[in-house]
Amino acid sequence: MHKAMILSGAAALVLLSACEKADAPAPAPTETTEVVDETMPPADEAATVEADPATAPHRFASWAGKWVGVEGMFVTITPGEPGKYKLEMQSDLDTKGTYDGTDSEHGIKFQRGGEEMSLRRGSGDETGLKYLAGKKECLIVKEGEGYCRD
Repeated sequence: MHKAMILSGAAALVLLSACEKADAPAPAPTETTEVVDETMPPADEAATVEADPATAPHRFASWAGKWVGVEGMFVTITPGEPGKYKLEMQSDLDTKGTYDGTDSEHGIKFQRGGEEMSLRRGSGDETGLKYLAGKKECLIVKEGEGYCRD
């Protein structure tokens, strides 16, 4: 009988604690504070403000500047409108030009000589060019064409 009283007492405690949790009041709402950036135009004006190409979002903005290849080859990347770039490129001894580039999944895609190409991140070893071997920060167009930063 002693065991039955202990078990029934324990069962009663479990039931009471469950009821107590069910009747507990909901937590009070937390207070939020709106932070206003005084340098940004109000939301209704934001749509009419033109984006400054120098500060517009570019997926590969860190690639801006000059990258050097072999034998005087280079590519200079300049961000333009959001997601767009100007590529000034000396891609071989006879081919120098300026190309329009756009953000793509893995790099900057552009058209050169009627062919769609892409600059993608890689290493000097991946370029296949002996002069660039061992370099870590490079962009590759295709095997035998790459540009690195020192």
